[in-house]
Amino acid sequence: MKLQQLTQEQIHSMTLRQKDEWWLKNVYQGDMPQLTARSAITGMIIGSLLSLTNLYVGIKTGWTLGIGITSVILAFTFFKLMSRMKFGKELTVLENNAMQSIATSAGYMTGPLVSSISAYMLVTNQMIPMHHTMIWIILLSVLGVLFAFPLKKRFINDEQLPFPEGRAAGIVMANLHTGDGKDGLFKAKILGIGALMSATMETLRNHTIMKWLHAEFLAIPEHWDDLIYKINSNLDLKIMGTSIKDLTIRWETSIVMLATGGLMGVKTGSSMLLGAILNYFILVPWLLDQGIIASPKFKDITMWALWPGVAIMTTSSLFAFFSKPKMLLQAMALLVPGKKKKKDEDILKDIELPMSVFAIGIPVLGALTVIVGHELFGIEYWLGVLAIPMVFIFTLIAVNSTGLTSITPTGALGKLTQLSFSVLAPGNMQTNIMTAGITGEVAGNASNLLMDIKPGYMLGGKPRQQAIGHVLGIFAGAFAAVPVFYLLLQNNISKITSEAMPMPGAQIWKAVAEVLTRGLSSLHPTAQKAALVGAVLGVLIEFMNVKMKGKFPISAMGLGLACVLRFSDSWAMSLGAFLFWALHRSYETPVKGESNNAKTMRKIFVDNQETVCAGIIAGGSIIGIILTIIETVFI
Repeated sequence: MKLQQLTQEQIHSMTLRQKDEWWLKNVYQGDMPQLTARSAITGMIIGSLLSLTNLYVGIKTGWTLGIGITSVILAFTFFKLMSRMKFGKELTVLENNAMQSIATSAGYMTGPLVSSISAYMLVTNQMIPMHHTMIWIILLSVLGVLFAFPLKKRFINDEQLPFPEGRAAGIVMANLHTGDGKDGLFKAKILGIGALMSATMETLRNHTIMKWLHAEFLAIPEHWDDLIYKINSNLDLKIMGTSIKDLTIRWETSIVMLATGGLMGVKTGSSMLLGAILNYFILVPWLLDQGIIASPKFKDITMWALWPGVAIMTTSSLFAFFSKPKMLLQAMALLVPGKKKKKDEDILKDIELPMSVFAIGIPVLGALTVIVGHELFGIEYWLGVLAIPMVFIFTLIAVNSTGLTSITPTGALGKLTQLSFSVLAPGNMQTNIMTAGITGEVAGNASNLLMDIKPGYMLGGKPRQQAIGHVLGIFAGAFAAVPVFYLLLQNNISKITSEAMPMPGAQIWKAVAEVLTRGLSSLHPTAQKAALVGAVLGVLIEFMNVKMKGKFPISAMGLGLACVLRFSDSWAMSLGAFLFWALHRSYETPVKGESNNAKTMRKIFVDNQETVCAGIIAGGSIIGIILTIIETVFI
């Protein structure tokens, strides 16, 4: 199926109502089956299984994998085989989309288990009862769903943010469910080649797997710069006395982040590169030389750099949101009963999640969160009440970041909450960690929901059905991942941060809590000044973006994110953005008498840019999960 989308000029010139009218006319699929029994059951089963792989990855690395594309391909393949065996029909594209919403929601349930929950156990040296953990993360996740939908109009319908991972999932589904036409076959071939390339690279660079396969002679280095160091073993490039390898100034052989950059656009990519250069080539080396940053370990670097980074993201997101007060007032007006003028009516009101659900649900679930937080974790009522409005602010930041880069800075936002509550509740590490868990988990789930809704918007689905599916996934993930997590711990807190379960995410949360319980004075004066500069920069950059209608060349979100990511990640994504920008510039416009090679390049890298990137992301993510399972179970 051909995906319709607005041009950048239309995005900046059309009103929200015009965009909604265009979507209804050109994209909406009407009553095509979407959230059916089989899509719901399939999503819950696949999501439950993939949540366990995410649990292992989170324990080892502190990160979680996006599983939307993986679940889409698994479900499509299963029902395709069932159809050929005459045991049923294939999934419709919107059934597959509803299924991936459920599966993705289940997969992301593991986040708090390997961060705030584990950090709380470390600090208190007490096991949280399993049913308490299950109640807590379900409550926060559902609250995230409620916070997400009022923002959908802004970030998806109006701003049309790319949400790269969600966009890739939409492209994959469109390609998979395209008929047997020539164009569909060509897209499928591109998708398959991209996936195969990425999967091959991920396998060859995994030396543990290659050794297990007795194929070490085929292995490639994990970083391209390893080739240089191999030629000259004595080479150790330094900046102000610190090795660039320790500063994460490296070039990974994985191409997954490269493809992610190809979906995010050159503006965000170049801003990330600018921020990464400022951070890792100038600020961090100088701070290490001065002894302000303790060591070149990534944990120590981020303990300083996250403050200016989060400040930039916070002020820019708030300024961008409130720079369009008319749309905010219109959204609030929908909550007021009474006759409205036709021009003010929401033409999508019959398929969007009703605003009354948001208006009633957030206060009710917010109050329940405050009560449960007090009963289970000893959070004072007034502190819990303060955490709820902070969720709104941090959700703005998280959604903006996810919409541009697919990266949700949950950890960075949690640290900002920890900073806030170190002032409100000095010396109370338990409150510090769990209030940060509230804001981080709710903001993360809101962002992930919008990531799931993006492909639904691209494919013409009903958003309220995806919201219901997301809630189903929350319960599926909780009932799968939480019992396994407790089984791994075996009622022994000392297993947390052990060699088998290092949990770097939990270690960072605990370390920040320990530092901040001493108050704001524990932050080095340079970090305080950097945060102030970052706050001002965020406002200035977003002000220029508004004045220039999005044409200002710097993205505040990209700049801020570079402060909390490794240089190698920022470099890979920016390289991908530049690469596809250059290909567009070179081949987008046909030239009279051009060669067949130029036509092929245009067809692959310009007309099917999203397909290429989606294939690479899909192949890398699927094989990454498979390799993780092999390493965990068999090696």
